[in-house]
Amino acid sequence: MRRVLTSLAAAITVAVLVACATPTGLDGDLTDDWAALPAAAPFTPAAGECQLADFADPVTLADYQPVGCAVPHRVETVHVGTFPAGRAVPPAGGSTELRGAFAECDTRATGYVGDDWRAGRLRLAVALPSRPGWTAGSRWYRCDLSEVNTVEAAGTVVIRTGSLRDALKGASVLRLGCQQTRAGGGRQVHRLLPVPCGTRHDAEFVGVWRAPDRPYPVAQADWAPLYAGCNTVLSRYVGVPNDRVLPIRSAVVVRPPGAGRWGVGDRGVRCYLWLSHRTVTGSLKGAGPAALPPRTR
Repeated sequence: MRRVLTSLAAAITVAVLVACATPTGLDGDLTDDWAALPAAAPFTPAAGECQLADFADPVTLADYQPVGCAVPHRVETVHVGTFPAGRAVPPAGGSTELRGAFAECDTRATGYVGDDWRAGRLRLAVALPSRPGWTAGSRWYRCDLSEVNTVEAAGTVVIRTGSLRDALKGASVLRLGCQQTRAGGGRQVHRLLPVPCGTRHDAEFVGVWRAPDRPYPVAQADWAPLYAGCNTVLSRYVGVPNDRVLPIRSAVVVRPPGAGRWGVGDRGVRCYLWLSHRTVTGSLKGAGPAALPPRTR
C-alpha cells in the first residue's frame, strides 16, 4: 500500500511541474514585452473635420464637437498650425504672431477651396486654445471656414452639409457674381443683393484686391488707394484699359474687411463694378470696351 501511495505522489508531482512549465514562445517574464505607453500630450484638433458648434475663440474641450462633413455643421477646419512652444500666453489680437497665423490660414483656405475664399460666400477665422489649454501645453491655431448667407455686413452662418474642399474650383452656388445695389444716403451703395446674371442688374463682383499693410481706412482720403486698387481688378476682369476713362465707364464698390479683421491681418478687399447709370443682363467678364462704354451723362 505504501508503494502505491508513493507512486501516486510522484505522479502528481510530475503533473504539477508539467502544468507550471512555460508555454512555447513565452519566456515567463510578464513585463519586458509590453510596449511603452505614449507620453502624455496636450489636446490638438485635426484638420479636415467639421464642427456642429458655431465658431468659438478660444476653443475649449466642450466646444470641440467634430463630425463628418456630410452631417449638418457650421464650421470646417481647413488647417491646423502651431505657434512656437516657448510662448507663455496666447498671442493678442493684432500681434505679429496672430497676423502670421491669419496669413497662413488665408493661404491654406484658398488652396483648400480652389480659389480665393473671398470669391465665395465664405468667412475665415482663426481659433486659439483656451487659457487652461495653453497652460497645459497646447500651441495650435485652427483655420476655420464657414458658409454665410451674405458677405455684406451682418451676414450669418449657414448650416450646411458637404465639405468645402474644392468648392470654388469651378462654377458654384457659393461664388459671388452679379448683384443688384440698394442705395443708402446720397449716392452710396448701402447693400449688394445677389441676382442671376440673366436678370437685369447694375453690379458684379470682379475680384479681390490685396491692400498693403496700412492703417484701417477712416478718413475719406484713406479710401482712395482702395478705389484705385479695385479699379485695377475691374479693368482686368472686363478687359478695358485702366486709364482716366475707366471711372466714367463704371463706378466701383469696395468692401474691405471690418476693422477687427483688418487688425489681425486680413487685407483682402472685395471689388464690384457698379453701373450707376444703367442695368445689363449677363456677365461683363471679358466683355471688353464695347460692353462698358463711357457714360455720356
